[in-house]
Amino acid sequence: MPISVHEAKTHLSRLLTRVDAGEDIVIARYGRPVARLVPIRRPIGPRRLGALKGRIRVAPDFDAPLPTKVMKKFNGGA
Repeated sequence: MPISVHEAKTHLSRLLTRVDAGEDIVIARYGRPVARLVPIRRPIGPRRLGALKGRIRVAPDFDAPLPTKVMKKFNGGA
């Protein structure tokens, strides 16, 4: 059952405790679901350097300047 925005604001700490226990909580505005509080997946174990070696390729021109046409769009031009 969805929780109202008012209730979520009033009882955020309690809701976070429930989420931390694994529960998903839906927040509704005027009875319409608009958001969901869900637990963050925690890493299973420590990261291993080089775990993706050979599975990812970076193009040789990865850090090359963008074409002028693209740069104009980034800078607000048409």
